[in-house]
Amino acid sequence: MLRVAVVGSGPSGVYTAQSLVEQTAVPDVRVHVLDRLPCPYGLVRYGVAPDHEKIKSLQNNLRTVLEHERIGFVGNVEAGARGLTPERLLELYHAVVYCVGAARDRRLGVPGEDLPGSFSATEFVSWYSAHPDAAARGFVLGARSAVVIGVGNVAVDVARVLARGPGELDPTDVPEAALGVLAASRVREVHMVGRRGPSQAKFTTKELRELGAMPRARVEVDPADLALDPAYADPAGLPAVGRRNVEVVRGWADATGRAMGRDPGERVIRMRFFLRPVEVLEEGGRAAGVRFERTVPDGSGGVRGTGAYEDVEAQLVLRAVGYRGVPLEGLPFDASRGTVPHASGRVLRDGVPSAGEYVAGWIKRGPTGVIGTNRPCAKETAGSLLADAPALARRTVADDPLATLRAWGHRPVEWPGWLSIEEAETALGRTLGRGSVKIPDWSGLLTAAGQE
Repeated sequence: MLRVAVVGSGPSGVYTAQSLVEQTAVPDVRVHVLDRLPCPYGLVRYGVAPDHEKIKSLQNNLRTVLEHERIGFVGNVEAGARGLTPERLLELYHAVVYCVGAARDRRLGVPGEDLPGSFSATEFVSWYSAHPDAAARGFVLGARSAVVIGVGNVAVDVARVLARGPGELDPTDVPEAALGVLAASRVREVHMVGRRGPSQAKFTTKELRELGAMPRARVEVDPADLALDPAYADPAGLPAVGRRNVEVVRGWADATGRAMGRDPGERVIRMRFFLRPVEVLEEGGRAAGVRFERTVPDGSGGVRGTGAYEDVEAQLVLRAVGYRGVPLEGLPFDASRGTVPHASGRVLRDGVPSAGEYVAGWIKRGPTGVIGTNRPCAKETAGSLLADAPALARRTVADDPLATLRAWGHRPVEWPGWLSIEEAETALGRTLGRGSVKIPDWSGLLTAAGQE
């Protein structure tokens, strides 16, 4: 028997576990999927926007894997915390695969970034997704105008949620307190701003089109911004996604030019390009807007500043400019890349593969790709691990890892505990006249799991 721990229960972790148990070269592989939260699915549960039911339904596929007879979910166990170092994990398992993602947002590095009213999009997403670490944060959406800095899918999600009208999120699993704040929001203008042009934006076309399909909001685009993009006039040479994105944005620009005004109750998303943030403006000790420098293409795929500036008023500033991996105590870390050094998924210590230690997902390759990108990444790592299996299996490990974890003071939440959380969330939604509603705090989750 080969015992493997996979640290992280998001798509990369689940796909790694699936790759390990479905192969036939090593027939008796047993996998524990560890997570510091008592709930599985990672960013599919806590990062996918609540109104993206199709993507959230991926949980059903992940559930099927986690219910495999040779896979066990072990929640409420955090690697690197309370003494559970990589060295100690190797006392329990023949091999450990770290699929811990990229947990930290990238910063803008501009003055005023930490003013009250200025947040990372990660914080905002965690709040409306009911991540228990965000329970104490709370948001008060008294702002009239918001700026979302970034032109990727996270920025699109955040802008869409901010522009939703009252009642539109009722059918989702948004926690009740956040739903109330979003319903009472005073935000009427959302500026989504990128430093480059639409042909270089990172959003997918499906996500982009959803902005234009909202019943109580419309998208406005300044044609002057688009004219700066060399590919705007003729996008034929772009990859398919970039070409479709430019076509969608061009349609909004044409409609903006024809618009004669808007309904007073309508919310508007203003999509801006070729603007680089240089300062979050302050008034009364809070964020009051963002100063941008106008940029132009530099001829090499980047942009350069022009020395012309524009201030955009906003009482809420959200940065959505990407993620970075964070070091895990006891593992090597490449700070410049935000990843763990590896060779085909094998962790490298001083350039040499470390026996029994592997990585997959964003901590392996950086925060790139879509959910499906994790499949080939996980398969490569699983292949490396299985090739090493004869040597790994000779190591002596604990007979019962869960019993040892409990003896060390940990309180694992296993699959039945997670099912109890699901039942509690369904019951909560029923009392509120809604579908399943997420429990947003640690105490509530652990109580539902039978731990408190």
